[in-house]
Amino acid sequence: MNNYELMVIFTPVLSDDEFKAAQKKFTTLVTDNGGQIVAENPWGLKSLAYPIQKKTTGLYWVLEFTASSDFNEKLKIQLLRDESVLRHMVTKLDKYAVEYNQKKRSGVPTGNEKAAEVNNA
Repeated sequence: MNNYELMVIFTPVLSDDEFKAAQKKFTTLVTDNGGQIVAENPWGLKSLAYPIQKKTTGLYWVLEFTASSDFNEKLKIQLLRDESVLRHMVTKLDKYAVEYNQKKRSGVPTGNEKAAEVNNA
């Protein structure tokens, strides 16, 4: 089982219920194929760096999960078939990224806070 992070940009015309249903669709896809959800983070509506399908905003959602490596192809096919998905990206996380994400979620200082304090002073 490998650790992955999935970032999806959904079309901004989705209602809150449709956005939650789309999230649930992909989380159940992961769990139905033997994976486990580690963390889920809906960022909400954000501006895009460039227009995609004549849209300048998108609904961002980040999912951290563990799954076997052959699952990625199934996930990619489902993401490409879904018309509400503007863009997606799956990243394999190494042990340092997993540790960093765990610290970030639990509120433990990650080391970047000191640099931010120095810059703000």
